[in-house]
This record gives sequence, C-alpha cells and structure tokens, in this order.
Amino acid sequence: MLNTMLLSFSLKNTYRVNAILHSLKQIPLLKRLLPDTLYRVRGLKIFANVLAALYELLSVFLFKFLYVFCFLFLPPILQEGKMLPEAFPQIYLFLALLGAFSNTFLFNPTKEKYYAVILMRMNARSYALANYAYDMAKYLVGQLTAMMVLGGLASVPLWLCALAPLFAAGCKVTVAAYTLHDYEKTGKATSENKLGKLDWVAIGMLLIAAYVPFLLGWFLPQAALAGIFLAGILIGALSLRKVLTFREYRALYQKLLTEGMATLSSAKAAPAAQVKKNISADTGITSKKEGFEFLNELFIRRHQKILWKSSKRIAVVAACIFALLIGLLFFLPEEDRRDMSVLPLTYLPYFTFIMYSVNRGTGFTQALFMNCDVSLLTYSFFKQPKMILRLFRIRLREIIKVNLLPATVIAAGLCFILALSGGTDNPVNYLVLIVSILCLSVFFSVHYLTIYYLLQPYNAGTEMKNGTYRLVLMATYLICFILMQLRLPTLLFGGAVILFCAAYCAIACVLVYRLAPKTFRIHG
Repeated sequence: MLNTMLLSFSLKNTYRVNAILHSLKQIPLLKRLLPDTLYRVRGLKIFANVLAALYELLSVFLFKFLYVFCFLFLPPILQEGKMLPEAFPQIYLFLALLGAFSNTFLFNPTKEKYYAVILMRMNARSYALANYAYDMAKYLVGQLTAMMVLGGLASVPLWLCALAPLFAAGCKVTVAAYTLHDYEKTGKATSENKLGKLDWVAIGMLLIAAYVPFLLGWFLPQAALAGIFLAGILIGALSLRKVLTFREYRALYQKLLTEGMATLSSAKAAPAAQVKKNISADTGITSKKEGFEFLNELFIRRHQKILWKSSKRIAVVAACIFALLIGLLFFLPEEDRRDMSVLPLTYLPYFTFIMYSVNRGTGFTQALFMNCDVSLLTYSFFKQPKMILRLFRIRLREIIKVNLLPATVIAAGLCFILALSGGTDNPVNYLVLIVSILCLSVFFSVHYLTIYYLLQPYNAGTEMKNGTYRLVLMATYLICFILMQLRLPTLLFGGAVILFCAAYCAIACVLVYRLAPKTFRIHG
C-alpha cells in the first residue's frame, strides 16, 4: 500500500506541476520569457514542484484555520462582541455532521483517480485505501492544529478541542462504511459531488441547528458534547472495518469515475448550452445602425434574457429589501432608528462585495465569446487596435447601462434609509453615497470586460483554459471580501472609490488598445 501511495502521490504531483507550468505560460508578461519547451526545463519544474508543495501545506493548515476561524471563531464575536466557549464545540458538532456526507474523501470522482484507476489500471483497492488514509491524515492534522490553537484562544478545554476532529473523522468513516454497504445491496455508486434533494434539506437543517440555538443562547452541556464526540469516535472505529475489508473497489470506482467524467464533460458544455437556450430566436430582430453599432444592438436585443432580464430581477429584489427596511424604520423607536443611519455612513465598504455579487460582467463576456467573438476572432480586421478599442467602448457602454439599473436602486435605497433614520450633518454624504455606489458598478463593468480582452480565457470549444483569468477572478473576490470587513466613513471610502474608478477606466482603455491585439484571440 505504501508503494501505491507513493505512486499515486507522484501522479497527482505531476498533474499539478503541469497545470502550474501551463498557467505560467498563460501570464502575458511571462509568455515571451518562457520557452515553448518549458515542460523540459529543470529549473521551472523545480519551481513548480515547490509551488505544488506549498499548496499541499496550505491545504493541510491554512484552509483548515480559515474554516475554523470563519465558521466557529468569528460568528460569536460578530454577534456578541466576545468569544463564547460554549458555542465553539456546539457549532462544530453540526458542521462535522454536515461534512460527514458532503465530503467523505472516498467517493469524490477526480481526474487523478480516473487517470490512476481507469487509464493506468492501478489496483483500485490499494489506491482507494492509500489515498483515503492520506486524505484523512491531512484532515486530522490540519483540524487538530486549528482546533487546538483557535479553540484555546476561545477558552475551550483543549481535551474537547482534541475530541472534536476525531469525532468528525469518525462520522466520515461511518458514512463511508454505510455507503459501501449500500453499494453491496443496490449496486448504486454514490458520488459526493452529486447531492440529492434530501441531502440539501439535511444541509439546511444542520446549518440551522448549528447557528440558530447559538443565536438564541441555547447551549448543550459540556459533558453532553463530550459524550456525543466519544460516541461518534467509537462508531467510526467500528465502521473502519467495513472500509478496510470492502472488496469491490474496482467495480465501484469503475462506475463512479466513469459517471463522474461524463458529468464533468457535460458540465463543461452546459454554459454554452445554457447561453444558447437564452438567445432570442426572433428572426425579425434588426437595427437601423451601421458597423459595430449594428452588431452590438443585434447582440443586446437577442440576449435580453441574459442581460436585462437578470438585471431587472436584481433591481426588483433590491427594491423589495429596501422597502422592507424602510417600512421597519417606522416601527422602531427613535433611538433604534438613529442607529440605522450607521448602515450607509459606516458600512459603505460592505457594498463593495454586494456590487461585485450583483454585477453581470462575467455572464456578459461569456455570452460575447460564445455567440459573437468565437466567430469574429477568425477575421484579421477584428483584431486591429482601432477596431478593438471601438468595439470595447461600445460594449462597455452597454454593460455599464445593464449594471447601473440595480446600482441605482441600491444607491437610492441607502439614501432613503439615511434620510429617514435621522440624516447626516453633512449633505455631501448623500452625493458621495450615490456616486460611489454607481462608480463601483462602473468599475466592475470595466474590470470584467478588460480582463476578458486582455486574458481571453476560452478556447474554440468555449471551455475556460486560462489559469491566469481564474486567478484574477479569485483575487477580485478576495479583495472584495477583505474590503467588506472595513468600517470607514462615507466621505473617505466613497471619495477613494470615485478616484480609483476614474483612474482604472483610463488605464483599462490604454491597456486594451496596446495589448488586446496580441492577447484577444482564441486559445488552443
């Protein structure tokens, strides 16, 4: 089994190293510097191996610390302003039950497993058990470390912090054993990536059980939690025998991995099929404009469902939420009503994440490529700098218009809440509030269209192949999430947003004009 573990780890590492090297080749600044034979360059392979090793360490420790911090450590502080030792293990109890069937490690159909078991014909039982042992060991090391450190800071007894991850591991083993037993009876291979309706209902109920009692101040006694944890560990230990003695891993993985790869292939084709489904088939749609304006107007009219329909829905939902909040103001005492003015005056950075979430930029660019640019990029005139910048400006104007609708509703709603909750001594706050929200909407419109032109991520089969594009999207999310944690005055943050947006728009136009003729193309 040790040899199998080493071989499977080598396979996984090779796959990860090649993916890193491919992503490096997609970075515009490095593309010219890196040789075409970079997969043979020893120094680059060593560098990629170091990055792969760092990622493995991050997956063991950092991600577990983030999980424990965000879901266990932070909620009591946000709710009560202090850490509640009673809440920490109780929340973990229900989240561990949730993770037991949604992330078992044994029934996750990945490409690495498909390559090893199906294509390379490795011993399925040895491979399954070796990888299960490795994944479970990583999980326990990371969870134990995170729980002992953050649980200790939360004044939770260390012995209870040590029992909690062992309980979670026991629950995972129990679910795995039950699933194997069910396969023997029914022949049904259950993928943890395909949760059914009952699974989602269970997830919802467990989330409610984890956080609602804590919000209401209901806590289980420490002795009861310890008893539940010990029972879960014991049941998991007894269930481990089934996992170790199961003999049909080859048949199970043959079915599970084959279906998993088929699902993955259909998932890749799903975005294109969904976009085409939402295109208007009305042949009477036309335009009186000429050139790129004609092309753009036809595109916008044929994609009303993707663009304006979703934008209108978001605007209606936002209007309803603000209407409820405004209605609530009339029933609050004067003192509580004045506290509501803090929302627009101090929590404006929070709306960076909200504007990021409601922006339709990714859907717009995806539709542009699948139903327009995938054909136009085959013509040389379409990639001339003047033509690219002209169409970029036209498209930017349209996506800004689409995104400004919900942004206007949100900006107006914040101003109404501020006015009805007592107002502000500085009327300029109203103007900055409106303009900054609108500027955030404009920024995300510019941002998504710019990275689409500079990093065009799709190949001819409309599959996303650019790793750098994914990294930029991830970085955008992380920055918005970090900004959401800030609490800054409206004038300070709003002014910074307005200046940044103006500068970003100017820089984006220059970059698109200079770089897009080389980067805006179909990838192989």
